[in-house]
Amino acid sequence: MVRRADFLAANRGRRAPMPGFVLLVRERGDGDPAMRYGITVTKKVGGAVIRNRMKRRFRVLARELLPTLGIAGADHVLIGRDGGIERDFALLHAELTKALGKIMTRPIDPPRDPSRRKGKPQRQPRTEPNRAPGQ
Repeated sequence: MVRRADFLAANRGRRAPMPGFVLLVRERGDGDPAMRYGITVTKKVGGAVIRNRMKRRFRVLARELLPTLGIAGADHVLIGRDGGIERDFALLHAELTKALGKIMTRPIDPPRDPSRRKGKPQRQPRTEPNRAPGQ
């Protein structure tokens, strides 16, 4: 997966949070049995070297486990977490196996309420008085 829209669509699917990553799975429903996967690691996790190392590890995990345990016709997204950097590869392997096993038993998560976001409050749009063009 490379398009941002695919990653956003996967965010509306099922999720399985683990200590080293979050797995998102969304069935596409387009009749194509191909499994797709995407990997994302934010800058909060670390610099480029650390993020690329995590992505390489996730790529190997996905290539090993998705053909046998993945859901056909679905998009799978791995989101790296801080805890995934130092985790042993065998532990990540076991966690992804566990996440793929339980992901289909979970209901689809309801859409998130944007008013409950952490961080800075959302800014209200400015309203300008009506002016004639050119003033």
